[in-house]
Amino acid sequence: MVKVMSSALFSRGALLGLRGDPEQPLLYPPGFDGRVVLYPSNRNLRDYLSWRQADCHINNLYNTVFWTLVQKGGLTTQQAEDRLKGTLAADKNEILFSEFDINYNTESALHKKGTTLIWEKRDETVTKRHKLPSGEEKDVAVTRSRRSVQAHHGDIIGEQFWEEHPDILEDDSC
Repeated sequence: MVKVMSSALFSRGALLGLRGDPEQPLLYPPGFDGRVVLYPSNRNLRDYLSWRQADCHINNLYNTVFWTLVQKGGLTTQQAEDRLKGTLAADKNEILFSEFDINYNTESALHKKGTTLIWEKRDETVTKRHKLPSGEEKDVAVTRSRRSVQAHHGDIIGEQFWEEHPDILEDDSC
């Protein structure tokens, strides 16, 4: 199920223009790697998710510079790859800024941090029409808590995310 959902979500986003050139038609739907992982503690899980987000950031910085060198700098893909061999994050940021006037720090959190999908409780209020014993009808507001999947594009490495979403992790003091 995770493979199907992650592919469907990623493909839908790509088809809606969440890619480099929305005018360029896709030759085929993109794929996405999804996985289910069980960890023995909340700390292990948070460490893993932190690593995945940091990896997303590293990959996006590389790809941003790579494709900027190709699309705006006129390099071939091989030349861009050769140019980036052995570079550090600071080097990549400098290439973007000094050669293309791009400040990577102003890129959207979606691109730098990736997307974290979580179940969140949301209150949903609907109006129900009730028939009273007198035959009269009355509208009554009914509020229920529902869980739905929500996308977050912020930092999950620090404490703030976990403090704002304490219900994600179960108590593992057992």
